[in-house]
Amino acid sequence: MSWYLTPADLSDLAWGASLLGAGGGGDPYLGKSLVAGALAAATATGRVQVLDPDELDDDSLVVTTGMMGAPTALVEKLPSGNEASLALRALERHLGRPVTATMPSECGGINSMVPLLAAAQLGLPVVDADGMGRAFPELQMTTFGVRGLPGSPVAVADERGSVAVVDTGSDNRHLENLVRGLAVRMGGVASTASYAMSGADVRRTAVPRTLSTATRLGRAVREANENHVDPFTMLGETLCRTVYQQGRVVFSGKVVDVDRRTSGGFVRGSAGISAVGTTSACELVFQNENLVARVDGRTVAIVPDIVTVLHAESGEPITTERLAFGQRVRVFVISAPVQLCTPEALKVFGPRVFGIDEDYRPVVPVP
Repeated sequence: MSWYLTPADLSDLAWGASLLGAGGGGDPYLGKSLVAGALAAATATGRVQVLDPDELDDDSLVVTTGMMGAPTALVEKLPSGNEASLALRALERHLGRPVTATMPSECGGINSMVPLLAAAQLGLPVVDADGMGRAFPELQMTTFGVRGLPGSPVAVADERGSVAVVDTGSDNRHLENLVRGLAVRMGGVASTASYAMSGADVRRTAVPRTLSTATRLGRAVREANENHVDPFTMLGETLCRTVYQQGRVVFSGKVVDVDRRTSGGFVRGSAGISAVGTTSACELVFQNENLVARVDGRTVAIVPDIVTVLHAESGEPITTERLAFGQRVRVFVISAPVQLCTPEALKVFGPRVFGIDEDYRPVVPVP
């Protein structure tokens, strides 16, 4: 059933979405601040309606909104806050009909927030679902695309008010290339409105109820800290009651090395974490999101399972652009929703798509 998201929920959602974002999806604090301002300024009630996918009419028009580009760009180039609304309205004009609701394309600190920002500004509801159940770095890497939906047409907007519409038909990979180029020219990051679909398509293709799940996860961490309970235990217990099935700590230590560079609209690199008092080490490889975790040379988790880095005591998620030498962390692994683990899905966002010469092995066997 539908529910209403209020400013009191934003911190929990930001933490939970950043946790599920596998180190990507943008800065959770920036997203939270933008939405809080929009709720205060643009809605009479100070809240946004969140619709369950089952409540959508079959012929509803749902459009995903989000940001794409290198998350590091947002550290230096703050958005105006209006980009997603501009992109959505431009796509409406192109399609010739009004949008019923917006929806995240992915989970992530800022990309779970952008649809809420657009919804507050435009008076729209948000659908409690997304197309990844985590964050991926490329536009075609969605369960929507795996199930045959085109990402085109896409409207792209920047903080200066520039807007472009790109249509590559059913070729989602070529769409990614063109829109990525626009995002680079727009300063490394831009907002998009894409994957226009019906309510029936949402139910057929999306990972359901990820906004409410992220909010529950963030709340579990917050309440664990308030009650002086281990947040990692609470996360594991909460995840067991979701589509993610299970999560657990696979390594603890101190960040001793970060090799990070921004190129082609992505943040790429690796990080090294050493266990305190032993010679054991963990290596992370990322492209916007963490892709693989190796402990002492052995792969312990690999995409599409979710590899995330959390503060060793509080459980606060640390995104790839904010990893830094000396941080005390725990590497936490979450099993991917079943929609991400089919043979068809692995052809779109499995390890080999990212140049990793390994087969996917689930951290938790899919039943």
